[in-house]
Amino acid sequence: MFICPACNGFEVLSFSCPECEGEMKDRGRLVDYLDEYSPYLDDEGLKLVDGLKHSTDEHTCLHVLYCSQCETTNEYAVQEEHQ
Repeated sequence: MFICPACNGFEVLSFSCPECEGEMKDRGRLVDYLDEYSPYLDDEGLKLVDGLKHSTDEHTCLHVLYCSQCETTNEYAVQEEHQ
């Protein structure tokens, strides 16, 4: 079984914004923004539509990063850990 350290609170994602150097904060998994039911669906099934070709095979979880200063949004693939 693989789990995302960011989704489970083991790791906090925080990066410098490439546009304004402000702090970009994690806003959760990209697939959670697909519709109102996606946070409740099977993780492995959602990886088929997350936009990453090999996210299931490579055990990555795609997160949304947001800068509140300039409203820039980026995506970041988090490496899942084996449990």
